[in-house]
Amino acid sequence: MKKLLLTAFESFGGENVNSSLLTLTALPDAIGDFRLIKMVVPVIFGFAGKTVTDAALKFQPDVILCLGQADGRRDVTPEKIGINLRNARFPDNAGLEPVNEVIVQDGPDGIFTGLPVSDMAEAVRSAGIPASVSYSAGTFVCNDLFYTLLERFRGTGIQVGFIHLPLTPEQAAARPEPQPPSLTVDQMAAAVEAAIKSIS
Repeated sequence: MKKLLLTAFESFGGENVNSSLLTLTALPDAIGDFRLIKMVVPVIFGFAGKTVTDAALKFQPDVILCLGQADGRRDVTPEKIGINLRNARFPDNAGLEPVNEVIVQDGPDGIFTGLPVSDMAEAVRSAGIPASVSYSAGTFVCNDLFYTLLERFRGTGIQVGFIHLPLTPEQAAARPEPQPPSLTVDQMAAAVEAAIKSIS
């Protein structure tokens, strides 16, 4: 079987849960043609990318697929592009709060994923779960990780992708009114499973 390194983030921003980590935990150890290698990533600028890079160099996966939480999004959103920018609205889990910093000196402004994000979104919709392609992974640690991996592994044959997930209903219920959109962990796990099966 092919290998897929699947990552999710620890909780951050004062919360004790993260929808991406709950989803990762709910997924099986094999999906379609892939055996999954699961790992949890720290919400720390720079260190997140190093952690996953080190794991990828060790395991040599065919695909690296990262999951992240996107408060306010209604859809499951495969990301099309990572951008060479760090710009935090609040500190990461190490207290870092970069403003308008580049991730890789002299790196491209943006790098597109080689994964079939339109097909991935369509597969999720076909499973009855809302999905759309996203063209902005933000400027926090999710994008930092995504861009770092895209830059490090371009031209190596290792494909890199990122999927943002909504909040869970429990997370949404704890937010002020009006409550943000949400999906259940079962729905998000089914969405990620459908997305992975669409990757050839």
